[in-house]
Amino acid sequence: MASRMFTGDQKIKLTQLLKEGAQVLREVEDLNEGLNDTVKAIAEEIDVKPAILKKAIKVAAKGEFSKYDEDHTLLEDILDVTGTK
Repeated sequence: MASRMFTGDQKIKLTQLLKEGAQVLREVEDLNEGLNDTVKAIAEEIDVKPAILKKAIKVAAKGEFSKYDEDHTLLEDILDVTGTK
């Protein structure tokens, strides 16, 4: 496969994109680490699994509670009907 040649303007745009993209990814990583620390601390404080709090955050952020509520109801129905609840 032949190497692609980029114009000077394209090179500048690509360089800027990579620089800004890397910075954004670092910031997202830092924010996620901070959120994980907060979730863990609160989970310990209120005696709840961190995974439950993380799921609650994701559901709240997406505004999809009704979807999860329906799934939970179906799960409960399946466990009831099979006698495994």
